[in-house]
Amino acid sequence: MSKTNERPSRRLALLGDRPGSYAIARHVRMSPMKVRRVVNLVRGMDVTDALATLKFAPQAASEPVYKVVASAVANAEATESLGAEDLYISTAFVDEGVTLRRIRPRAKGSASAILKRGSHITVVVEPKEAREIVHKPAPQQGKAKKPADVAAAAETKVEAKAKVEEKPAAKKPAAKKPAAKKTAAKAEKPAAKKPAAKKPAAKKETKPATDKEKEA
Repeated sequence: MSKTNERPSRRLALLGDRPGSYAIARHVRMSPMKVRRVVNLVRGMDVTDALATLKFAPQAASEPVYKVVASAVANAEATESLGAEDLYISTAFVDEGVTLRRIRPRAKGSASAILKRGSHITVVVEPKEAREIVHKPAPQQGKAKKPADVAAAAETKVEAKAKVEEKPAAKKPAAKKPAAKKTAAKAEKPAAKKPAAKKPAAKKETKPATDKEKEA
């Protein structure tokens, strides 16, 4: 295998040319989610404060994280001749490790899966001076505006504000007046009289003629 395809060293990938050290704990028998809760708590803290926090933290993952931080500090003291008081945790992350698969017998001959997860914990410590350099804001590389451009931009803003102020307020639609009620002068038209219905003529009753009337 050629040298050009060699992977960079772990220290070069984590720190580069910066001073500091690191430590890694592999195959920790604990869920990554539980370990990340503790790692997020101490990331960016000074080493002394982080160790004190982890010592009294109630989470079970605080113990392996404490050991990794202490190991990183010991490596920095041995290899870089740095003091623990001058270090802080610049990088800390947790990767998912190997998951062991087991089964639990269940009813009717079935089995449910049991996943025993593992984690890889990585902690990097650096001197506090490096933190100040990293967080220092970089100078802006944009071109500086000329005073003439600044004055022109200010004038345009003033003109825009003046136009907004000069705009008349929108007229409200006039309210419709209620229709005037018809006065009593306009008399109601008299109702047309209906013609009286003619009564039918009463029929005269005819009496039967008597015998005397017949003789006459």
